[in-house]
Amino acid sequence: MKPVLTLAAVGILGIGLWKLASVLLLPVLFFVFKIGLIIGLVMLAFWFFNKKNRGKEDTPPPAA
Repeated sequence: MKPVLTLAAVGILGIGLWKLASVLLLPVLFFVFKIGLIIGLVMLAFWFFNKKNRGKEDTPPPAA
């Protein structure tokens, strides 16, 4: 009977820790995701507008 009670106690403790971690870490995870999304959008905008402004600068001059 003791192994079954030990397994049940570990399971209940694990569920409790999982609930506690989800309450504390889920907002942090969403915050990090939002910051990453904003940084990604800003980088995409810089890349897009810099690519548009280059025009024909990237082509090498014709060989004489």
